[in-house]
Amino acid sequence: MSIAKFIKKWTLPCAMVVGAIVYTMFTAIKPLEPVGEAVAPYILNILPVVIFLMLYVTFCKIQIDDLRPRTWHFWLQGIRITLSAIMVAIIALVKDMETKIILEGVFICIICPTAAAAPVITEKLGGSIESLTVYTLIANVVTSIIIPLFFPMVEKGADITFSFAFIMILKRVVTVLLLPLCLALLTRRYLPKFAEKIKKQKDLAFYMWGFNLSIMMGLTLHYIVVSEVSGMTLLLLLFLPLGVTLLLFGIGKGVGHCYGESISAGQALGQKNTMVGIWLTVTFLNPVAAVAPCAYVIWQNLVNSWQLWYKDKYGELKW
Repeated sequence: MSIAKFIKKWTLPCAMVVGAIVYTMFTAIKPLEPVGEAVAPYILNILPVVIFLMLYVTFCKIQIDDLRPRTWHFWLQGIRITLSAIMVAIIALVKDMETKIILEGVFICIICPTAAAAPVITEKLGGSIESLTVYTLIANVVTSIIIPLFFPMVEKGADITFSFAFIMILKRVVTVLLLPLCLALLTRRYLPKFAEKIKKQKDLAFYMWGFNLSIMMGLTLHYIVVSEVSGMTLLLLLFLPLGVTLLLFGIGKGVGHCYGESISAGQALGQKNTMVGIWLTVTFLNPVAAVAPCAYVIWQNLVNSWQLWYKDKYGELKW
């Protein structure tokens, strides 16, 4: 197998490895450290731009008539809220600080909204872009409501109001989800030939996501390296998110299977906007717990890589 074919087949793992190598180079090699520090802010600013373009390309393929809520959308929101509430209740009973940090990490992995990039992977797996787009909008609205309700129960000093949470989530939804959606719909309406050319670029959005994943992997390693935790606590913060990842993907697929949309529902509940989760943890909860959503970045993309491999080998995902 040629290098190009290998990278094409294993795009997500390759992107994570590249991100890890580049981050290590610019932090471990002394002469490169100043360069890394100077360039890092500009690299991070690229993330939302690439996500915008990536979703614009994906949304050009949307069928407007299919943009409607499904029953499973509300089932999954109910499950997410219930699981989050259970974690809040457990955390309230815990007195040991390290145990509480670990549970906060699990909690943030569950409560995170669906990743904006989820429609890109869903399309690649053969799911419904339209269905997942509507779900993502619903998930972000629900998140803006439950965050100010649950966070003060998890951390007594968490000063987060409904209006702040709503504006924060709304800003992200408008800039990286609604704007590319509206622009894509306008392109389909007034520039149909251009939209058709974009639709023919089959994997363009997917490779954009691979580029962004490299940047996110570097950021993920940064949070893990600078975290002031070690030993068993660090191991649990790194590996418990694997269990959460498998659980959420499994529940999503199980519910979606009942409605003939196991792929879309699995991505809806399992693929998380971990960057929002990391920011929320560092800002309002114990910053050490941010290791968990960082680890979730790795696990969810390994799950996605395995799903892509399975579909490539067997032609489709049957669950």
